[in-house]
Amino acid sequence: MTDPVTSPEAALRQKIDTSVPHSARIWNYWLGGKDNYPVDEEAGNAYTAVFPGIVTIARGSRAFLRRSITYLVAEAGIRQFLDIGTGLPTAQNTHEVAQGIAPETRIVYVDNDPMVLAHARALLYSTPEGATAYIDADVTDPERILAAAAETLDLSRPTGLILSNILGHVADHDQARSIVTRLMDALPAGSHLAVNDGSRGIDPVFEQAQDAYNSSGAVPYNLRTVAEITTFFDGLELIEPGVVPVTQWRPEPGSPAQEIVAEHGGVARKR
Repeated sequence: MTDPVTSPEAALRQKIDTSVPHSARIWNYWLGGKDNYPVDEEAGNAYTAVFPGIVTIARGSRAFLRRSITYLVAEAGIRQFLDIGTGLPTAQNTHEVAQGIAPETRIVYVDNDPMVLAHARALLYSTPEGATAYIDADVTDPERILAAAAETLDLSRPTGLILSNILGHVADHDQARSIVTRLMDALPAGSHLAVNDGSRGIDPVFEQAQDAYNSSGAVPYNLRTVAEITTFFDGLELIEPGVVPVTQWRPEPGSPAQEIVAEHGGVARKR
């Protein structure tokens, strides 16, 4: 029997620094989750005091994830996903949405944060027909990610690559583009890329709040212009309506007009 004191989960928890706010835990707080600490709540409240709209962005981002995965499974026929930088589990995770439509779907999650990994068991369940796995790896190491993902996914088959609010953690834009290119190069025609990230040039108050957050000692998250976000899809076939505010990407029929938010995303197909 595994000693609870020396278990992998216990070892991961010992690495969690609760004295410094963390983006995944703050995001969880904005989404109404419980996997956060007072330092994260304090940082989250300080952020919303400057820019209350961040809660709309966080929830709009989550809704975009759900709608884009629904499209990829129900319309594009994707049956396996590589979700990098998944963050803390909340409602409607990638595997829940995908397997709710096609139970045989296989999903690999990737993250390298101890807090996230300590909660991995909340994600490591699947329908009997499908599979769900978790990789401890960094987005800046695509070779390791691809090698580990191949243990669960058949990378010779069309795959959905999900990069949701993760590329902003790669400060150098050329490096971020090269990561996307390397990952997509390893996937066959018919694969799809879904990206969404915070956007610069839309809301100056958002930028002020983000710049203050980045100087707080927390892990920085870098906003990019819409044009920069669009370059992640270079060489791919963008699915309509292209790169747009996440609230306006294929909203459900009959839903009210969605406001423009400073978070842009899109989905594209590899030809």
